[in-house]
Amino acid sequence: MSVYRVTEIIGTSETSWEDAAKEALATASRTLRDLRIAEVVEQDLAIGADGQITAFRIKLRLSFKYEIPWAAPA
Repeated sequence: MSVYRVTEIIGTSETSWEDAAKEALATASRTLRDLRIAEVVEQDLAIGADGQITAFRIKLRLSFKYEIPWAAPA
């Protein structure tokens, strides 16, 4: 039997939503193991005073395998 945990993360990029997602996943993968699924929950844009896009933001819902800590009773 496997148990999976779900958490949300937000990535940003000055160039695209794809780059924002890649950056978010790269950062998350440094501390989370066994990432399984990344679901796009929301995309939005930051717009500057001149009306130009200043940032692409993406919210991802990640699932990863839950591991019981060594010291915890089974």
